[in-house]
Amino acid sequence: MNAPHPISSTALYFKIWGALMVLLLLTWLVATADLGQFNIVAAMTIAVVKLLLVILYFMHVRHSSRLTWLFVGAGFFWLFIMFTLTMGDYLSRGSFH
Repeated sequence: MNAPHPISSTALYFKIWGALMVLLLLTWLVATADLGQFNIVAAMTIAVVKLLLVILYFMHVRHSSRLTWLFVGAGFFWLFIMFTLTMGDYLSRGSFH
């Protein structure tokens, strides 16, 4: 039988929540700033960091089994496939007049 998951302290959850609030403010600042072509890069970087914090700590994947990690990875792989197919369709629409 597997050992139980380590119990995270309430203080850790408040720290993660605080980090998410800071990242939310940073998202708003990036959205209002004119960074040129780097707006999307900055926004996506912040979004990935927020995504990782939520998945690892609030969804408890950090202390989960390898099978859970496999399914999380499979979900992201599927998301990548869906984005690739969607962008392939969207980017090819202008070439067929």
